[in-house]
Amino acid sequence: MPIFIIEHLEPKLWEWCFLEYKSISRIVGKKNLWFTNIKDRVEVRKLEKYGKVFSESVADLNLKKACLLDIDAKQQLKTEDNKKFKFFILGGILGDFPRKKRTKKELINKIKFNIEKRNLGKRQFSTDNAVYVTKQILDGKKLKKLKFKNKIEIRINDIESIILPFSYPLVNNKPRISEELVSYLKKKKDF
Repeated sequence: MPIFIIEHLEPKLWEWCFLEYKSISRIVGKKNLWFTNIKDRVEVRKLEKYGKVFSESVADLNLKKACLLDIDAKQQLKTEDNKKFKFFILGGILGDFPRKKRTKKELINKIKFNIEKRNLGKRQFSTDNAVYVTKQILDGKKLKKLKFKNKIEIRINDIESIILPFSYPLVNNKPRISEELVSYLKKKKDF
């Protein structure tokens, strides 16, 4: 199994990020997950339960056989890429909709080693779902065979709901979203 690297690009480890990172650890396993660019000691300790943690940016690790997942990449990820690459790098970003292309601004422009890029189509995913789709493809599924739901609604109570504008892979005909994240959203007071 390759190593999945999440380059943390938020100013702190927001609860939403943390829940997505926990979800990623469940998808790929602790031994296959690295978190980079984690500066705060408390955040390092919190994440060590879910993967290997580096204070350095992935840009400073000088990796060989690395692939960066970027929606703007010219080539689409294919199952054969699991033989070509050892590391799959994703930006840990709480997504804006419409997106602001932060992966390019905050990560791609900083990487000094040779890196190839791949996309997962033109859909915008949460970080954990980007990892899920990546793993599905590397495990042999074709992107065009995966089913998605764009935009999901989370009911907060009888009169309120939250619309999440991203694309969600369907697992057993249901959008894949962490139950912990759904609980968090239902308890959150403001948006």
